[in-house]
Amino acid sequence: MKTLSDIGLVGLGVMGRSLALNMESKGLQVSVFNYVQAVTDEFVAGPAAGKNFVAASSYESLVASLSSPRKVFLMITAGKAVDEVISQLLPLLSEGDVIIDGGNSDYRDTTRRTQELREKGLLYVGTGVSGGEEGALKGPSLMPGGTVEAWPLVAPIFRAIAAKASDGSPCCEWMGPEGAGHYVKMVHNGIEYGDIELICECYQLMRDGLGMDNEGMHEVFSEWNEGPLSSYLIGITADILSKKDGEGNYILDRILDTAGQKGTGKWTVEAALEVGVPLTLIGEAVFARCLSARKEERVAASVLLGGPSSSGSTMPSSFAPSDRWPCRPENGRLRLGILGSTIQPHGMVVASDFLPALGDALYAAKIVSYAQGFSLLQEASKAYGWALDCGKIARIWRGGCIIRSVFLDSIYDAFSAEGPAPANLMLAPFFRDALAARQGAWRRVVCAAVEAGLPVPALSSALAYYDSYRCSRSGANLLQAQRDYFGAHTYERIDRPRGEFFHTEW
Repeated sequence: MKTLSDIGLVGLGVMGRSLALNMESKGLQVSVFNYVQAVTDEFVAGPAAGKNFVAASSYESLVASLSSPRKVFLMITAGKAVDEVISQLLPLLSEGDVIIDGGNSDYRDTTRRTQELREKGLLYVGTGVSGGEEGALKGPSLMPGGTVEAWPLVAPIFRAIAAKASDGSPCCEWMGPEGAGHYVKMVHNGIEYGDIELICECYQLMRDGLGMDNEGMHEVFSEWNEGPLSSYLIGITADILSKKDGEGNYILDRILDTAGQKGTGKWTVEAALEVGVPLTLIGEAVFARCLSARKEERVAASVLLGGPSSSGSTMPSSFAPSDRWPCRPENGRLRLGILGSTIQPHGMVVASDFLPALGDALYAAKIVSYAQGFSLLQEASKAYGWALDCGKIARIWRGGCIIRSVFLDSIYDAFSAEGPAPANLMLAPFFRDALAARQGAWRRVVCAAVEAGLPVPALSSALAYYDSYRCSRSGANLLQAQRDYFGAHTYERIDRPRGEFFHTEW
């Protein structure tokens, strides 16, 4: 064992201990500390037993155990706790030492801390860490930003522990100054909200619109995961749908339909409002979680508020096939022998072509989710002077993180091609063609859901964004006239140069 450790880690929760084990597996000696001593003791006696760890019993002993320049990695709850730990470390550290915050901190807090610690001669890194427990242990996607002088000191460690993309490159790059790293992670989480909501809407359309069982839906998501929709989230959805408990019941069917959230989705929407970027799909995903939490109200409303005359039990007849496929009993229910085709209990086949259309709609809406997220990154980069590299961001999201997918290779290509970056991802040739090929199915799916009375806020808001973005003349001229009418806010004219403003006495 070395005399002094390469890095210290504070916080031995699920993510902290996994990251510590990852570091040690890459040949690093790691000093660990948790404010509850029993947690540190349990870790070094359990999963860390016999490995290259040093157990610290105080901040003093932690700092004393580190080689210079000292590097202290915080894996603790974001917010006030980070400031409190920094205040404990400050008197113990020397000029040139590095504090790293790997939690989901607000990028504004990271910017403030970077500036405050710079004045004290310390280097600060705020890094996004994505991939959950498995990612932290086996290789996360890392999005560091902060004091640029810190990057050469931490880069070897970060690149060693990061996930590796299919081409072998580490899923870790320097994002930029101040809070840039945590901003990128925030947007990652916002896109994650959008992806998850889109998948959940597809699941509900299959379950409630087509009457599919879990096994059938498992087959569909498994098939999707072999094609252009292949991603971590599609893969785990297939796994979830097939998982049963000890009594043979599907676990998913026992889970209450109220969604939790930790705030990063809300921060993403707030950040978009700050710089004027329409983040409609991600906003709907956040609000869908808020609405899901009102379970009792929804149950009461389901009795008092009527829906379509069909009660939303089937998809509209516009998706019915012209031919009847042979059917067979399966798990006590009637299902067609062809994946993606279903029949109702009365024997009527419905929507045999709906599942391919649903896959196309999901793909198209997913393009919009990423287009909005990357538009936010581009605008924030200009607003805050960060010079974010969207191609680089797409590249490090290809492995380790929650939104990793084959989709990201095409996003990397779009932002790495010669010439200026696309103003919006939808304008890149690959995605423009993909949307053109799928928009017919996308529209039919949204129409079918509306007619059936099934909620698809993310799928439909993505389509509305697409149509709004491609609309050369909107109705906002009336909006400006109304603002000028009641508030003398003035307006521009189509027959005069931009920047000239007029007022009418209405």
